[in-house]
Amino acid sequence: MNSTYPIAAVGELIGESARAAILLALLDEKALPAGELARVAGISAQSASGHLSKLVDGGLLRAESAGRQRLYKIAKPEVAYALEALGTIATPSRLRNITRDPQVEALCVARICYDHLAGRLAVELTRKLESAKVIQAHGDRQYEVGPRGEKWLAKFGVDLERARNARRSFARECLDWT
Repeated sequence: MNSTYPIAAVGELIGESARAAILLALLDEKALPAGELARVAGISAQSASGHLSKLVDGGLLRAESAGRQRLYKIAKPEVAYALEALGTIATPSRLRNITRDPQVEALCVARICYDHLAGRLAVELTRKLESAKVIQAHGDRQYEVGPRGEKWLAKFGVDLERARNARRSFARECLDWT
């Protein structure tokens, strides 16, 4: 591990494909066991154990005991935000005509990504909310409540004052948008 430049140490952790797969699998905020993470990453249980240890030691994941099982999850929201940010600068794959697993394809349609909706459905919902002037673009990849937003969101019981005072932004453009 690189101790001179901590960002390089994090890059080393994220840069290995099995560890990247593990981290991405945990973005929906669920805690998963090592066996499931091994399956997702396409590696053996022994290999997953080593990768999970590195990710926990590096502060990117945390482990919780659930009976005899250890469950892993993203250590803190900043890890998920960093992974999302890296996704915006990542070069898209040139492989377009590959057959996908039906579960993977379903995730492309709709999912929860850490703390927000994602996938094609979320992108389409964002477009509709923009066209209805419920939300409007504000700055780089950010949204704010639009002219019709307060009334529309109030119908659903959204506490706008609380949302505005939250540490995070009100709404951000999903990485699936790009």
